[in-house]
Amino acid sequence: MPDITSIALHTALDGLQARQRAIADNISNINTPGYLANKVAFETSLADAVRSGSPAAAAASPVSTRKSLEPTREDGNNVNLDQETISNVATNLSYQTVLAALNSKYSLLRTAMSSQ
Repeated sequence: MPDITSIALHTALDGLQARQRAIADNISNINTPGYLANKVAFETSLADAVRSGSPAAAAASPVSTRKSLEPTREDGNNVNLDQETISNVATNLSYQTVLAALNSKYSLLRTAMSSQ
């Protein structure tokens, strides 16, 4: 049975991947009149699930995508390229960090199994 750490890391990767897709959609629709930017949130629900200590709760941690309520331009679009770029960089760094943590965990498991 997978442990809560592995499940939480995989769930975080799923959430970060959803955020990367939303950012790409936002940037590709920057000139679409009436388009409202998508925002992805999962960190709070994942943290709550991890605090509960239940692997099932961590696995079921919801990734919510919502429309941004930021002010719009005259054409009704509210995509901010600067904000999306910063969010993309932060998301990529977070993804790399979570992936490194998962790789370290698997490396420890391989080491433990090979020493027996």
